Amino acid sequence: MDGRNCLVDNDWFCWEYVTSRSRELADATVQHVWITAVSVLIGLAVSVPLALLARRGRRWAAPVLGLTTLLYTIPSLAMFSLLLPFFGLSAALVVTGLVLYSLTILVRNVMAGLAAVPEDVREAARGMGYGPGRLLWQVELPLALPALLAGVRIATVSTVALTTVGSIVGKGGLGNLIAPAVNSSFKAQVLTASVLCVLLALVADLLLLGVQRLLTPWTRAGRARKAATSDVPVPVPAEGA
Repeated sequence: MDGRNCLVDNDWFCWEYVTSRSRELADATVQHVWITAVSVLIGLAVSVPLALLARRGRRWAAPVLGLTTLLYTIPSLAMFSLLLPFFGLSAALVVTGLVLYSLTILVRNVMAGLAAVPEDVREAARGMGYGPGRLLWQVELPLALPALLAGVRIATVSTVALTTVGSIVGKGGLGNLIAPAVNSSFKAQVLTASVLCVLLALVADLLLLGVQRLLTPWTRAGRARKAATSDVPVPVPAEGA
């Protein structure tokens, strides 16, 4: 080797940076995962009641969908500035902003999942004595899981990216490494933290896909039946028949 030092040369690819800053990278990654997970879970807990309210009719749907869409259009810096007087420079500030951004995706997917439940299934459940609460928890929400979990996957990947903006208050996970490195042109830190952020999004999406497949086995059975049906040969009349 020629004795080059990738840190001194400010290379994009620098394994020495990874090994020498492993603790810093690990701490930033843990914070990133924590903020993302908490934000999505709270967003899901808030979106379900909002979706139930919105599906009661156009009178409620228009305000709920309009408000969640409006929140998503607010630039992140403006959002954090609006929330700053209430939460100060804290992780709660970042989490609240991310929760508000996630509502646009989650509310719509919960509504889509509930709307996809066949009406005859609801009528059958009511005929068996199911009340509104039992019907929701034991029939509608389980059948709405495919659309709901698809929304959670999208919201999670989006939140992984948006979490980096929290670096403006020092609570941005890997964004805490990306922002100063961009300002100082520290290439190895920019690339390493960015790659870790992308990997987090991919891993989170794959894990949630696994959860979705585990919780909705009937969707795989349906696809298998459809594939089997499509593979059945169609009889072709013989010539001259």
